[in-house]
Amino acid sequence: MGLTDIHIAGYRSVRSIHFPVRQLSVLVGANGVGKTNLYRALELIHAAGTGQIASKLAAEGGLASVMWAGERSLRDQPKLTLAVGSTLDAGLAYRYEISAGFPAPTDAAFPEEAQIKSEALTLLGKRPTVLMDRKSISAWARDSDGKRLLAHENLLSSETALSELRGYPEIDAVRESLAAWRFFHGFRTDAASPLRQPALAITSPFLAADGSNLAAVFATVRHIRQDTADLNAAIEDAFPGARLDVPLPQRYASFTLTFPDMPKRAFGASELSDGTLQFLALMGALLSYRLPPLIALNEPEASLHPELLPALARIIAKAAQRTQIWVVTHSHVLADALAQETGVLPREVIRKDGGTWLQGLNQLGMFVDD
Repeated sequence: MGLTDIHIAGYRSVRSIHFPVRQLSVLVGANGVGKTNLYRALELIHAAGTGQIASKLAAEGGLASVMWAGERSLRDQPKLTLAVGSTLDAGLAYRYEISAGFPAPTDAAFPEEAQIKSEALTLLGKRPTVLMDRKSISAWARDSDGKRLLAHENLLSSETALSELRGYPEIDAVRESLAAWRFFHGFRTDAASPLRQPALAITSPFLAADGSNLAAVFATVRHIRQDTADLNAAIEDAFPGARLDVPLPQRYASFTLTFPDMPKRAFGASELSDGTLQFLALMGALLSYRLPPLIALNEPEASLHPELLPALARIIAKAAQRTQIWVVTHSHVLADALAQETGVLPREVIRKDGGTWLQGLNQLGMFVDD
């Protein structure tokens, strides 16, 4: 499934915004403008697919903490709304929307808990067709004959209809695709970091969120796919003359990096510098055996020396040929390098009328230079 556009309303610094999403989307901006809130909103849509959006909101401090922080008229109901447009492999276009708000006194929810108020999945086209519609605790869906049926009549406020309704092909396809998105918001590089620990020798098609299976990801590419051309090219690009060695795993997978100035000394994960390990983790996320339908990176330049950013841009560009990539960064060096590699214009995240906005975006949700 390809993400085509996103709508966010009532979330933290985002009053209301709607904008298109490309094969590679690069959002760049200074601290405090709300670019991370755009990334988090995407995470919440992913959480709707996995059925964990209520838990995600609670972990962010509860609904009172995540609601639009700016001015609101007395008539405005405090509500969080998220929506995405997407296309499936068959070329069909869908729109999924979810809204959350505070529970009413009679609702089966805790007082400060985010309650899912509504959800809808619509097949777009000349005559849009609502495939799933949820209001409060009840959800309707269309069967294979197009008949509208009551699919669930007792959903909890913390449950999403998208995650609970099974056996409807379109709903299943959208849920599975959203749930397959992967998010990487920096990697721990301290001595106890999962990146520095031994990885169990398990065939790993993609990198875990904490990078704990990095060695297994490298081993899968090296010994299962038996093609390390992209890994080797990335290492040469970032660390000229260095060599990444990945032995055939036994119980654990491992890797070492050898540098040209110390050709007889191989450095393991526990010995590498923070920046080098961060770069290797990004390689694992972007050059793995199999890529998820969408990879979102939040400030991937963290801990990296500026000289590594052009090499990182080339890895991201390579991955964007295989999957959809969303990059949020405050590094104009990285954003410009991505533009040079791909021709994709970075979008500047700004403040407008007190809320998060994108430079060049008009009120119709289109960029004036498109």
